[in-house]
Amino acid sequence: MDHALAAELHRRAEQDQAARCRLLETGDGQDLVRIDADNTHWLKEVVLRRGWPGIALVGERGADEAWLLAQHADRDPDFQRQILRRLQDAVAVGDAPPRHLAYLTDRVLVAAGEPQVYGTQYTQDADGGNLRPYAVTDQAGLDARRAAFGLEPAAEYDRLMRVSYPGRAS
Repeated sequence: MDHALAAELHRRAEQDQAARCRLLETGDGQDLVRIDADNTHWLKEVVLRRGWPGIALVGERGADEAWLLAQHADRDPDFQRQILRRLQDAVAVGDAPPRHLAYLTDRVLVAAGEPQVYGTQYTQDADGGNLRPYAVTDQAGLDARRAAFGLEPAAEYDRLMRVSYPGRAS
């Protein structure tokens, strides 16, 4: 395991989450664009030099944090699509949790204006209210797809989202 790389992932993930908390608490997202851009640039370099930082390279926590940075690389959809392919390979060999693949798949699809597959991505109205999932393909099969990737049922996830983001539920 590369402990230095895992530590840097941890530092960057903490910075990422602190900036997102500030945005939720105060509406101040000033640092968010800079942090995401810096993390995306850094993660691109890591992937280029070392490949996807999966469990074997950085441990479970580090793999979670690498996924988080990729998930928040929204300003570089080409990179997210590249990571999606790498995550597919990593999941296939047990080097990344399937849930990472589900979340990033949905993120990439939503960014492309397509319906999501696993129902992980939410949006809210411009006024900050009415939290709801983006459109989902094959709603009837949603819970089966979620279960296959280790995710809770959609209704439970929806409840958790509404608890996590109070005042934004419809």
